[in-house]
Amino acid sequence: MARTPAVLAIFAHPDDIEFRAAGTLLRLQEAGFDLHCLNVSSGNCGSMTMSAEETMRVRAAEAQEAARILGAQLYPSMAHDLEITYEVPLLRKMAAVVRRVNPSIVLTHALQDYMEDHMATARLAVTATFAKVIAHFVTDPVSEVAPGDVTLYHAMPHGLRDPLCRPVIPDGVVDTSGVQARKREALAAHRSQKDWLDRTQGMDSYLVAMDEEASAVAQLVPAGFSHGEGWTRHVHLGMSATDQDPLGEALGGYFHPLQG
Repeated sequence: MARTPAVLAIFAHPDDIEFRAAGTLLRLQEAGFDLHCLNVSSGNCGSMTMSAEETMRVRAAEAQEAARILGAQLYPSMAHDLEITYEVPLLRKMAAVVRRVNPSIVLTHALQDYMEDHMATARLAVTATFAKVIAHFVTDPVSEVAPGDVTLYHAMPHGLRDPLCRPVIPDGVVDTSGVQARKREALAAHRSQKDWLDRTQGMDSYLVAMDEEASAVAQLVPAGFSHGEGWTRHVHLGMSATDQDPLGEALGGYFHPLQG
């Protein structure tokens, strides 16, 4: 039986997916892909007014609402803020999700980003994806291997620069202009973050920052669209039989390559 096309977004914190990848997810949904999302961290440190336990409950509910808006299946978090490290127990849990979804596309953070949670998530996502077909790697919970090619893509780092402030140019940009409003709605579902930043940085600063960054990415392409998300493809070795680009193939004219 043919494999249903699926994309799995693996990002560190509740709201990272909506900020970095929701536009691309929605474009893939239009192309017939099932959407799956994993926030590795519970977001427990994301409040200055609620306890860690209450923050976790609130942010989990917000993440679920954002997933509903996107039409995505959301998987439970498996770590806490500032505690995402490249370690085997966490890798086993993440690999179990990858095998369960068996995606043909995985989206994750840049390998070089402004904070360790993002970079550790990216490294874990690479290995968890690589381990999808390695029978002797035991996942938690235990799961069978999931055959089939998969391609992993890295998002733009926060601020569009690496940790040493150098500008990053992606392999290509997805035109998200037509789905930007829904992406914005999904990001706004993370109300605890929006309200906190409204009080400390100005009304709607959270949403404005996302819009501005998506606009800056779109300006990398001389094609005249307003918003975009940039992606860099991970080397295919160990993940797919050939060097392929399923994101570009699925999105057609919405995907604009920048590098050969």
